Amino acid sequence: MNWSDFFKNKKLLIRFTYSVISLIIILFLMTHFLNFVEQRQGVVLNDPLLNSLRPINLTWLIFTVIYLSLILTIALIIKNPMNLLFAFRAYSLMIVLRIIAMYLLPLNPPVGMIQLNDPFVQFFGSGKILTKDLFFSGHTATLFLFYLLIDKKIYKNILLGLTIIVAFSVLAQHVHYSIDVFAAPFFSYAAYTVVKSLSKSEKLL
Repeated sequence: MNWSDFFKNKKLLIRFTYSVISLIIILFLMTHFLNFVEQRQGVVLNDPLLNSLRPINLTWLIFTVIYLSLILTIALIIKNPMNLLFAFRAYSLMIVLRIIAMYLLPLNPPVGMIQLNDPFVQFFGSGKILTKDLFFSGHTATLFLFYLLIDKKIYKNILLGLTIIVAFSVLAQHVHYSIDVFAAPFFSYAAYTVVKSLSKSEKLL
């Protein structure tokens, strides 16, 4: 479906508008939740993998890869409004799952963490550098969701490779525990699968 046909379908247009508004609200709630998480005491995990890695500052690599992945994914799905609608819904659910997971598992930062200054979070948040938004890794989960959203094999392979780079980089920088990173793709896949099932039941796929 192209955008011209999409705008002629009032039902789909309402769903799209609702999804965008829902995502904005969820992102707004997420920023306030992250402030709550930063004030909360958690536990420090004994992570054998991190213990074997000397912390390295890979901030520039991480965000270069993340925003290149974002640009690539948007460029690939923007032509089809149904794909964009699906992406908004899946990403929204993934954020909700992340809020629930962080609430249930309060953690303190890993030993040796080199702070990761996310410009997106800094812009929409309080300006503080976040250190306790740990389980599960939002960066890894988001990039893996990008991978799931794309159908063409060559781009899927590229996005999978970029996801692996970010996953290893946040571990090398001690930004996350290994369980945060290893669990992230499963949550992304869960969000993707649930939204895909809902979309089929609503005859949107």
